[in-house]
Amino acid sequence: MIAGTSAGAAVGALYAQGKNTRELKALARSWDWKQRAQIIDLALPKTGFIAGKKIKELLKSIIGDVKFSDLKLPFACIATDIMTGEEVVINQGSVLEAVRASISMPIIFTVVKWKGRYLVDGGLVDPVPVSVLRDMGADFIIAVNVMPRLSERLGRVYPEASAVEESPVKEPNIFNIIMKIFSIINSQVVEASLSGADVIIEPRMIDISQADFGHAEECILEGGLSTIDAVLEIKRRLAA
Repeated sequence: MIAGTSAGAAVGALYAQGKNTRELKALARSWDWKQRAQIIDLALPKTGFIAGKKIKELLKSIIGDVKFSDLKLPFACIATDIMTGEEVVINQGSVLEAVRASISMPIIFTVVKWKGRYLVDGGLVDPVPVSVLRDMGADFIIAVNVMPRLSERLGRVYPEASAVEESPVKEPNIFNIIMKIFSIINSQVVEASLSGADVIIEPRMIDISQADFGHAEECILEGGLSTIDAVLEIKRRLAA
């Protein structure tokens, strides 16, 4: 069974549908700047700058208009109720609508109305939904975290205390700031989110931001290397 949040919801939906890793890699490698530009449909900034209709069309072309009951593996994805701050677990109805809600980064994308609720990205409350899988009945959970811990981020941006004065980092633009805010929030809650996992796989992603879609090869390599390191531990724990 699979549970995913944000981009993890999109990947999880594809895998639960029966897509293999070869197909997922090909999809990641094909994601060039032209495709990124095609999903941007600017909206009046009522609840977000990007309306999200084009990204929904893109998701439909990849995932299809399937229901959770059509999937080959049990699957759930996570969103956040922006009005209450509650975690919302979606595992019924349209997979497309659920994934669209789970990836709805606040301010960037418009909110998604779902069963009378207004939903945004689940990463605000549960970036790695270990507890959701446990509630679904999983007895062994492999968590994958691609959010750098705060300690890693600090050491990378400011390697030495004196460097802050000698070589200040480049001033971020508004888009960078929004992405950084979301990344910091994720980093703050990821520790609790990972609690209860049997094995945690953490690729080295400190130099890759959430908007760096052009680093597919590097991400695939880091994911593979970190998983190879975890395989022995997974086998050992399963055999115990």
